[in-house]
Amino acid sequence: MENITLQIQLIAIVRTVVEVAGWALIGQGILAVFAGAARQQNVIYKVFQIITAPVVKAVRFITPRFIVDAHVPLITFFLLFWIWIALAAWKHRLCLLHHLAC
Repeated sequence: MENITLQIQLIAIVRTVVEVAGWALIGQGILAVFAGAARQQNVIYKVFQIITAPVVKAVRFITPRFIVDAHVPLITFFLLFWIWIALAAWKHRLCLLHHLAC
């Protein structure tokens, strides 16, 4: 039982990290729309870039070169979204298998 609890906690932690990165990408996108070309001087935009840079770089590494760099953050967001959904389904399945109320 302790092992299952640990697995569920790890899934919740990873899901939270994915969620934070996803919200940071949403915030970065909203700021990009409102700030326009001046977004690079915006402190909040830079904070969002710091949060999302590792994930965006990882997605850039795994995506083919013909994909434009400007599209990588959008691809990153959708990838994070599906990872978040998959983690939720995995957690739900573990809870059902072990008759836990999660």
